[in-house]
Amino acid sequence: MPAVSMLIKPASDACDLRCSYCFYADLAEKGGCPSGKRMPEETLTAIVQKGMAAAEGACRFAFQGGEPTLAGLDFFRRAVALQKAFSREGLRVENAIQTNGCSIDAEWAAFLAQERFLVGLSLDGTRASHDAFRRDSRGEGTFRRVLAAHKLLREAGAEVNILTVVTPAVARQADRVWDFYQEQGFDYLQFIPCMAPLGQPATGPQALTQKQYGDFLCRIFDRWHSDLRQGRYVNVRYFENLLGLAAGRPPEECGLCGRCANQLVVESDGSVYPCDFYVLPQWKLGKIGEDDLSDLLQSPRSGEFTAPLPLLPRCGGCRWRPLCGGGCRRERETAGGLGEYRWCAATRRFLEYAWPRLQKLVPYVRRDGR
Repeated sequence: MPAVSMLIKPASDACDLRCSYCFYADLAEKGGCPSGKRMPEETLTAIVQKGMAAAEGACRFAFQGGEPTLAGLDFFRRAVALQKAFSREGLRVENAIQTNGCSIDAEWAAFLAQERFLVGLSLDGTRASHDAFRRDSRGEGTFRRVLAAHKLLREAGAEVNILTVVTPAVARQADRVWDFYQEQGFDYLQFIPCMAPLGQPATGPQALTQKQYGDFLCRIFDRWHSDLRQGRYVNVRYFENLLGLAAGRPPEECGLCGRCANQLVVESDGSVYPCDFYVLPQWKLGKIGEDDLSDLLQSPRSGEFTAPLPLLPRCGGCRWRPLCGGGCRRERETAGGLGEYRWCAATRRFLEYAWPRLQKLVPYVRRDGR
């Protein structure tokens, strides 16, 4: 088996925030995850042991939630200790954690920096746009707490990426968001459009329109491109993937591939699913303590999930299909099955706007993608 990547849910859907757009809360209501349960040590041990035994070259562990820090710092200390116990020559171990930042204190920051965790920190633009949707259980905004966490992490020397959910509140102020992020020194950014509940239309104040998302992408691209020309490099994940495609490399982002990848998502009870967006009973692949990784990856259900996604007839003749892959499966779900990619119009508009400039950057892209 080549490199192994596993996405681990150590606290399942437990979270100290009540984000109004949370897709994982929607999945929890559909019965896919063991609500609020902390992962027992025997499950953690099986994950690390099986993952590292099967991996060649690299074994990657990504911890998400809910909020993974609610499993406690000792849980993560134990995870690292197990990785060191099962290590072998020639195997590289990589760790990442996606957090809302509210539990990060100096001790957490020092640990994450020392153990070289890549930290994904959730922040939705400015204070106004962030606090509109990312509130705690008391209904209070969390913007200041996220910035405090970022300061602690940077001071400790941790590597931090910023993940931003694009809501209408974020989309309306693209320039302010970009300026603020540059003032803060954020140099690794990921923007993801706000999702609707699985198979349902978007409603409410978080419902992003095609025009809003298309406008946002175009304006953020303008700012990114302008800074790049002036020698200020910011890594925006989507733009980096498009640059790679322009240079002839396969995309790193699975939503651009035209088929889903098996992420080996491990819930707190050891249940394994193929994707973070599909922690649902009908997509359960097995259990980490009972099944080999090769069996989970090669199971009929895994094969069904990772098969090429069917395209609508009009997608076949679209000039942008090689750059979008038909769109992420999760954003094609309707009550009647797979339909049109939700962000098709916004993506087409953005690519028509940005692609000529992206192509001109290809000669400057190094072979290693930097």
